[in-house]
Amino acid sequence: MARLFFLSLSIIFSLIACKRISSLASDDKTAITKKVYDLYIQYGKSNESIYNKPISQELFSPDLKNILENAVRASKADIERVKKSDHPDEKPLIFEGAIFSSLYEGYSGYQIQSITVKDKTAEAAVRFEYNMTSPKVLWTDKIHLVKHEHEWKIDNITFDRIGSSKDLKTQMTEFVKSAHE
Repeated sequence: MARLFFLSLSIIFSLIACKRISSLASDDKTAITKKVYDLYIQYGKSNESIYNKPISQELFSPDLKNILENAVRASKADIERVKKSDHPDEKPLIFEGAIFSSLYEGYSGYQIQSITVKDKTAEAAVRFEYNMTSPKVLWTDKIHLVKHEHEWKIDNITFDRIGSSKDLKTQMTEFVKSAHE
């Protein structure tokens, strides 16, 4: 009889724990979805916003925020250098193309395909399309997030192979290096 009682009690506790874990995973996926949409609302269609607004500490991990800020500083410094040079008509180092997407031209639409959460890291697969050409171009980028101080932050983007760069951190680091050459 006691065994049946303890078996019933352990089943009840297991169900409660599973429901709680499921609820936590659902909360994480909701927060991650919001971060992805915030990224493409704030920075998606134009590179102007990266020059005209501070890099969001709410959106990006401290590491990625630092890398992006270094890239923006390097670009702004090169713009000023060219303006003050003997050849102000030279082209300075600027961000060209959509820097948060694989395709240089950007995208006309996107949809989150899946979100995978593992402890304090997550990955969101985002399916993009560019329909200004025929046939339309489809690709999938992977947004990597980390849980930093109980909040999800974008830490990197792995670009689809249609792009010319492997990932956002590498692209921005190479950009800064080219500015210092």
